[in-house]
Amino acid sequence: MAADPDIITDFIVPPELAKGAIDGSFFTFTGMRSLVGAEPPAAFKVLKASLVEFPALNGQSVSYAVLQYPAGTANPPHIHPRSAELLLVVEGALQVGFVDTTNKLFTQSLQGGDVFVFPKGLVHFQYNADPHNPAIAVSAFGSVNAGTVSLPNTLFATGVDDNELAFSFKTDVATIQKLKAGLAPKA
Repeated sequence: MAADPDIITDFIVPPELAKGAIDGSFFTFTGMRSLVGAEPPAAFKVLKASLVEFPALNGQSVSYAVLQYPAGTANPPHIHPRSAELLLVVEGALQVGFVDTTNKLFTQSLQGGDVFVFPKGLVHFQYNADPHNPAIAVSAFGSVNAGTVSLPNTLFATGVDDNELAFSFKTDVATIQKLKAGLAPKA
C-alpha cells in the first residue's frame, strides 16, 4: 500500500521533543519566505514543504511544493508514486500533461489561476514555453512524501547498461551515451 498511514492522535510529535514543549512554532514552516521579493532563479527550481523539511506534517497526509520556471524551462517527465498532484499556476503560463496507463496523452495550456490535477503514479510534466517570462506554480500533494521519480535521471543517470537502453529505445549506444552526457552534472 503506497499511502500515508492513518494516525490515532491529533498530531505526531518527534521523539526528541516532549508534547508539552511544543507550541505554534512547531506547526509553522518559514522555508517559503525566501520566495518573497526574490529574483526568478536561472534554472527550474523546486522548494518543498514535505515531511523532511516540516516535521509537523507527519501523519497529516499533505505537503506542498513551489515550482519556479524561468523562461523556456521545464519540469521533465516524472512520477509521484505516493500521491496525486494538484497544481495551481500563480504567475505566467504552463503547458502541462500526463500519460495514462493506456498511453493516452492528456495536455492543457494553463494560465495564472488555473488548477490541474495529475493522477497518482502517472508520468507527467510541466513546461514554460514563454521565451521571455517566468512562471510560478504551487503543487499540493496528498502525502507527506509524494516521492519523485525523474524519468530522464532514472533511465540515463543511474547506471542502467547502455546496451539495454539502446535495445529498449531501438537506437544505438552512441545515442544513449549522448543522452547520458547531457544529464551529467556541469563541472
